[in-house]
Amino acid sequence: MDLLTELTHVAPYAIGLSLPVALIGAGLLYLLRHRSLATALTVLVLVPLLATMAGVLGVTGFMFGPLLTTVVVICTAVGVITVPVAVVLGRNIARRSVWEREARARERAAEASRRELVAWISHDLRTPLAGIRAMAEALADGVVDEPDEICSYASRIQGETERLSRMVDDLFELSRITAGALHLEFSAVPLHDVVNEAVAAEHPRAQRRGVRLATETEQWPVVSGSDPELARVVRNLLSNAIRHTPPRGSVVLTAGREGHQAWLRVDDGCGGIDAAELERVFEVAYRGDHARGDNEREPAGAGLGLAIARGLVQAHHGEIHARNHGPGCRFEVRLPLADGLA
Repeated sequence: MDLLTELTHVAPYAIGLSLPVALIGAGLLYLLRHRSLATALTVLVLVPLLATMAGVLGVTGFMFGPLLTTVVVICTAVGVITVPVAVVLGRNIARRSVWEREARARERAAEASRRELVAWISHDLRTPLAGIRAMAEALADGVVDEPDEICSYASRIQGETERLSRMVDDLFELSRITAGALHLEFSAVPLHDVVNEAVAAEHPRAQRRGVRLATETEQWPVVSGSDPELARVVRNLLSNAIRHTPPRGSVVLTAGREGHQAWLRVDDGCGGIDAAELERVFEVAYRGDHARGDNEREPAGAGLGLAIARGLVQAHHGEIHARNHGPGCRFEVRLPLADGLA
């Protein structure tokens, strides 16, 4: 009964002074809702301590005595420990929250990119497949019986088959990059050998297109990388440049070194890209705008070449950029030099 009487006498004073402090703390938390999580947790820790001290002041009648001194010492000790802990925990939780938001954003972007890729590829695969089917049915039904026509149909079927094969190879390479299944064996790779191989492979296509393909470098650097993947990067850049360069135009490769990096530039004559579109050229399924010099005699690709090039360059710890330069665009690749050559 004595305890109940004491509580009945003390409780109104304690509640009367601690409740306003709690309400002020709640209002302060609302005002700080857009600030850092560490600040909010610090306020959340300080409010109960201040409310406790306010309640004790009410119970003691604002008289400084042993009880008040004990409570102040205890609250101060608790505050010294809990406030720094709240700051550290708040920062950790904030970093984790930011990471989770960024991860969700990346996941949504990747899912949107996958849906877009499936839509593009579905359309691109249907087109050559429909042509192959129609020509095969014509041959099977005897609609085409002249030797020259049969050879022409067979040649077109072969061309469409090769196009399908390239698209499937691109899809496989892109899936390895996006899934993190790309494992490279690094070695010292002479950039001159890689460029020569790519130029030799793309030269017949450039001739058919009427595009001059040239290299204008005497001393080629040696980079640290994987030969097959670097050759794929250069071939993709050359293929893109040749496709968008009009007849009698030029595609020029140059290389050099700057600091601890080697650079390789591919200049084309595509007519340039709108500044707002430059950052999108490395996106999956991006095919450029109509202002560029599209090759009407060749079917459009799947829009994966530059995306694959960017993924392979990043896997080499390098950088790739595009910008307008002269009569067209310049694609620049920067790669780390081989050990001992930096």
